[in-house]
Amino acid sequence: MLDDLPIPLDRTAPEPLSVQVADALRAAATDRVLRVGDRLPSSRALAQRLGVSRAVVAGAYDQLHAEGWLTGRHGSGTYLSTAPATAPPSTGADHATDPDAGLLDLGPGAPCAEAVESAAWRRAWRAAGDQAPEARKNRAGEPDFRAAVADHLLRHRGLAAGAGSVVLATAGTSAAVGELATALLRPGDTVAIEDPGYLRAVGAFRAAGIEVLPVPVDAGGLCVDRIPPGVRAVYCTPAHQFPLGAMMPASRRVELIEFARRTATFIIEDDYDGELRYDTAPLPLLASMAPDVVVHLGTTSKIIATTLGVGWLVARPDITDAVLAHRAEIGSSPSPAGQRVLGEFARHGDLSRHLRRLRRVVPPRRALVVDELARRGLPVIGDDAGSHVVVELPGPTAERHAVDTARARGVLLDGLARHHLAAPHRFGVAIGYTALNSADLARAMPIAADCLAEAARELPAHRGRSMDQEPALTLATIDEVST
Repeated sequence: MLDDLPIPLDRTAPEPLSVQVADALRAAATDRVLRVGDRLPSSRALAQRLGVSRAVVAGAYDQLHAEGWLTGRHGSGTYLSTAPATAPPSTGADHATDPDAGLLDLGPGAPCAEAVESAAWRRAWRAAGDQAPEARKNRAGEPDFRAAVADHLLRHRGLAAGAGSVVLATAGTSAAVGELATALLRPGDTVAIEDPGYLRAVGAFRAAGIEVLPVPVDAGGLCVDRIPPGVRAVYCTPAHQFPLGAMMPASRRVELIEFARRTATFIIEDDYDGELRYDTAPLPLLASMAPDVVVHLGTTSKIIATTLGVGWLVARPDITDAVLAHRAEIGSSPSPAGQRVLGEFARHGDLSRHLRRLRRVVPPRRALVVDELARRGLPVIGDDAGSHVVVELPGPTAERHAVDTARARGVLLDGLARHHLAAPHRFGVAIGYTALNSADLARAMPIAADCLAEAARELPAHRGRSMDQEPALTLATIDEVST
């Protein structure tokens, strides 16, 4: 019985009370507050609750009976037999439709979800769900998560977290950058960042009022000798520069560390996919070389799944204390749910097994991509690592042509132009090979490779132009390329 139906009455309105009751019941059925098969209150009970005579409710019921919405069952009561037709509930999808939905997405930066062993994944979630709920979040992160991260970093990245440094849970790399920017910097401070580089980090800095200064990159990653004077921090991706894929050599790592110590600057090392290396062992992390000036960031969103929504920050105690103080001030903490799952995923060795599996599963995907490109005479740049390769093109016209023709054929490519902070000067596409399942990757790559080969040949009107002769991209054309 539904004794709490919303039936507002306005005794000053010209409509009779029985009509208002009937309208309210009809609206409740339309809004699915009242469903087919639901038993209505007796006329006496509803009249008493509404403070009206029984004749008012009986009149409303009679009207709805006559219209066919209600049916009476002898000795049982009155039931809703039919509900008015209604449009499906709106979710706002009409205003948030993804224009790329349905396309085969070859963009970079996605994990290889197909490689996650389903039994281990379910086991971790079940075990995490068995833990009792907590009344308060741990601002530093769940102890089991932090222990799992420390073990992971030691085993797979050679970083002894805890030796003069502290591990904090984060909500991911961008969230960690935002926390560092707010906790350690002041509005108007400047930060150096690779160009082209990771624009979500740029956005996080700018949201905190920090000025971001572009630094060129070459085959060795960020060019230390081009860092502008006066910066308070340097953000970089030394293990696998995003998006161009370079690995910063040991000599340049030393150069960057010496710069940081000499200028009292701290380095933010984004190790977004450093575990994914297939040719040689990775070089030591900047954080293991210089924990005094390096803040190390990592994430699960590139090596396991975006579902978890967690990452980590490793830094010296005064930096982590500042971050924790900032969290306490604004009342924020990373969600414990994903932390618990990662902790359980690591508990019985499933995380280590998953990483070993990734190193077996991902290289054939990369080989498929490289082979398709090589057949068309298209070389790739970047180290044999991570989850994407880069194909350079002669200029913005070629990049736009490749992106547009691929989209028209159902494949989404990510142009390099949109990853620049300053005027774009490197053109081409970054091709991710982990987001799609194996069958879709095999279907998408021939299309992408054909479009890139066509673009690389250039349209006749632009044949023979050097990259410097290409027209400069405006903000509008950068937006076009990025779509």
